[in-house]
Amino acid sequence: MSPRRGLLTMLGMILLCQPACALGGQLKLQRVNMKLHGQVLDFTNNHGSDNRIYSPALCQYRDVYVYLPPGYSPDKKYPLGIFLHGNNQDEQFFITKPVQLFDEAIACGKLPPVIVVAPDGSIQGRPSFYNSSSGYANTLAGNFEDYLMCDVWNFIMENFSIRPERDAHALMGVSMGGGAAFGLAMKHKDRIKTAIGFLPALNLRWVDCQGRYERKFSPECWGWREQLRPHEVMGRPGWGIVKIRAGTLLGPMVGRGDDAIDRLSEINPIEIMERVQLKPNDLELYVAYGGRDEFNIDAQVESFLCRAKELGIPVEVDFDPNGRHDLATGVRFFATSIRWTAPRLRALDNGGVQTAEPALGKE
Repeated sequence: MSPRRGLLTMLGMILLCQPACALGGQLKLQRVNMKLHGQVLDFTNNHGSDNRIYSPALCQYRDVYVYLPPGYSPDKKYPLGIFLHGNNQDEQFFITKPVQLFDEAIACGKLPPVIVVAPDGSIQGRPSFYNSSSGYANTLAGNFEDYLMCDVWNFIMENFSIRPERDAHALMGVSMGGGAAFGLAMKHKDRIKTAIGFLPALNLRWVDCQGRYERKFSPECWGWREQLRPHEVMGRPGWGIVKIRAGTLLGPMVGRGDDAIDRLSEINPIEIMERVQLKPNDLELYVAYGGRDEFNIDAQVESFLCRAKELGIPVEVDFDPNGRHDLATGVRFFATSIRWTAPRLRALDNGGVQTAEPALGKE
């Protein structure tokens, strides 16, 4: 085959693939919505047309999904939940499983109707192993806190029927997104009342008293990371086969220079808690984590809980000693989080009085 003919053949294949790929994207979202009682609205470039919202903070268009509960009416005001995905994910994680869990809970009456928003918090606009998590923070990777709390927030408030009071607004997330939910709720407690973290990174500077990250928490032996060691292992997913290093996980946000730790402190939830002088009744906090976490999140969470207790900050805790840093563990925690959340949402229509609910615990 001549070079010219080969080039024409390649171009033809690309042109033929474009409508097929677009159709596949459309069918993907249609299949998701066919399984739901509510509906996912597409403000992304994932399904054949570019519906992204523009972010002045990032100077680019970004993907967002919006879930509307069954029977949604613009004549009624709804609570708002903002779902923050984890490291090496983007907004598409929301439509793989989480949206179905929310929808089922609402449809069967376990959770009052709520609007759930899932923005893209990846650095490059797509999942990436080496330049993955923005932490939804203003860092060297970009102004992602402003993107979320200004651009996405304003878009939702201007286009959907959201209850205005802070008691009706929750941030929730998994892994790095769970840590961001806590940190941002503390910084924006004038607008947010509830933060829910599944397997959340709550102390990015965790080390034991000998400076080791991969150690269990002990109240008698813990300290603070004083330098970013790029090659230090912070995670061993895939049953220990893969090693995630500090430079890969944190480097894109804070760099690797002498001021990296100062930057890390600025976005570290345990330090934000003290910096904003969080009071016992400022927020409703819920955390769920596992004892066999491949990123040693259990040590991060337990050091956070230790400091919160010292400050008198109440945190609802769900712990699975066999839980890992995976979707299956997060799904198991979801039912308990719903039982904790539901009475707080019902109280909005009940004069602030929470209705009785079953005691928390694993089903």
